[in-house]
Amino acid sequence: MSNSFFGDAFAGRGGGQGWPGNLSMSTLTEAFDQLRTSFEQKTGTRATRGDVRAAVLALLLEQPMHGYQIIAEIEQRSGGSWKPSPGSVYPTLQMLTDEGLLVAEESGGRKTYTLTDAGRFAAEAETDPDKPAPWASSTKEHPRMSALPKAGFELAQAAAQVGRTGTDEQVAEAVAILDDARRKIYGILAQD
Repeated sequence: MSNSFFGDAFAGRGGGQGWPGNLSMSTLTEAFDQLRTSFEQKTGTRATRGDVRAAVLALLLEQPMHGYQIIAEIEQRSGGSWKPSPGSVYPTLQMLTDEGLLVAEESGGRKTYTLTDAGRFAAEAETDPDKPAPWASSTKEHPRMSALPKAGFELAQAAAQVGRTGTDEQVAEAVAILDDARRKIYGILAQD
């Protein structure tokens, strides 16, 4: 497999002869796994429990929300670099409720969380206008952590799906699109 892993994987092993050719499913899978692994490497931006707590309090200071709204809002505000898991958000919500900082109202099968007076005081005390919001800190400290890895991973998933289930014509069209996209992306680096 070459360093430009889609180059050989989609062009076949014949040195760039093009599709259709000798692209095997194992070659495509290997390329996909290599891409996924490169995007999933740990980069030291994983949020701590304190970050989840601070983010939840900051968001609820703006308006009441349910858990999945909180997760989606953090992901959106961090530019895709931080999407806390339900396994970190929901225990945090429960802990804050146990501390008397939140109340939960169930409506339509979902619990919507609202700050209590004590919760509003705690959220305002933890909000420092001189510090970035919890979701902004991981993006600012690590500018390369953004939506780009996510977009690349999703592109690789789509390409792998076409490779598994597409016709020869669909695969050839996907190869042309990927080749064009690769050239355009390198073109970004060539701009002054």
